[in-house]
This record gives sequence, structure tokens and C-alpha cells, in this order.
Amino acid sequence: MNNLRLFYQKKISNNLIGNLDKKQSHYVNKVMRLRENDEFNIFNESGEWVAKIKKVNKSGIEFQIIKQIRSKESKIDIWLAFSPIKSNYFNFMIQKATELGVTKFIPIIFERTIVRKINTERLKKIIIEATEQSNRISLPKLENPMMLQNFFQSYEDKIKLIFTDLNSKQKKISISKSEKKPLCIIVGPEGDFSESERLEILGFKGVESIKLNENILRSETAVISALSVINFMIN
Repeated sequence: MNNLRLFYQKKISNNLIGNLDKKQSHYVNKVMRLRENDEFNIFNESGEWVAKIKKVNKSGIEFQIIKQIRSKESKIDIWLAFSPIKSNYFNFMIQKATELGVTKFIPIIFERTIVRKINTERLKKIIIEATEQSNRISLPKLENPMMLQNFFQSYEDKIKLIFTDLNSKQKKISISKSEKKPLCIIVGPEGDFSESERLEILGFKGVESIKLNENILRSETAVISALSVINFMIN
């Protein structure tokens, strides 16, 4: 049995005959060494299917859908609002957050944000690879970077905000498994939130602050810690 899973952007349906793109075809044929009649899985936000290779040629791989094995996921949305950080740590954070179930990434430019531009295509590639490897179906969305005020305006009354705040006295948060609104974790930049930003976030309707640790955590560590706590509470 082959455990290969590939994200497929187009619509998938029973008995569909389709083609992998050039990059995926090369990976399946040259790296994974699959041949005609071998099977692999393809997925997107609508579910996951078993596909059989029909043809392998210079133009790519043609496949046919055999059966559906999973339907669309219906879990609580977990969003991550974060400051871009230095490249290697940033890539690691996105990868691990995807594995831990984040459904939307929202880059925010804070007062102390050092990295103010992101490589969107690179991050999308990391998201796709982490989704394929972690047995997820839905592909997390990546928003364009925005200022904190724009974030407030865009998502007021639409989310339950989880504020990772070193100054908080609260070490537990109340989350219901039947929560209707997305749970959005907000994590600050490498230099932490400014005091004015802290006050603005604490004034956001529906916010809950939590102190993750007595120690000062790096941004990527805070993300993994917060996601682990929330996953434990809702699963």
C-alpha cells in the first residue's frame, strides 16, 4: 500500500480522469517510482480519493479516480494571526502550525515587526507539503499581510480571539467544543507587543488572554504551545 498523498486544486469526483501537473508527475514517477496501475491518494477541501495511474508519458501522469475514502472535514476553525519572523524560524512555524490544524494564516505587521515582507509562494508551498504529510484534507488559507487596525476592522465580532500575553494572570481559557466562531490565536513579533498594542488587543470584543509559560517564548514556540493547548481542549 502506498501512502502518497497529493493536493489537487481542481474539482474531484468519482471516475474522474485527470492529469497531474509537471512537478507532481515528476515526483510521483521519478521520486516515488510509481508506474501504471499503481495507486495514490489525492485530496482537496471536498475530501480525499484513491486514484489509479492510467498513463505515464512525457507530458505527465494521467490518473482515474477509483473511490472516495474521506469527506469534507467539519471541525472548529483555528486561525493564526502572527508577525512575520526570520526565514528559517518562519518556515518551521508555518509547517508546524499547519500540522497542528490551523485553517487560516493572517500575517500582521506590528510596531516591532522586523520582517515586513513575506514570500507568499514559498509559504504556500510549505503549507501544501505540510498538509499532504499530516493527513489533513483542507488546505489552510494564507491572507495578505495587514496592519493591526485592519485586522480589528476585518474580524470584529467574527472570531474568538486568544491572546498569548506574558503579562496575563490567566493560565486557562474557556473554549466550547461547539464554538461557532473561528478561534484565532494572536502571537506577537520577536520584540513582543508594544503596550499600546496590548491594550488594543485586550479591548477587542470576545478576547481571552492566556499566559502560556513563565518564561519568554520565541514566536514559533508560542505558536506551537498555544495550538497544542487548544487542540487538547477541543478534541
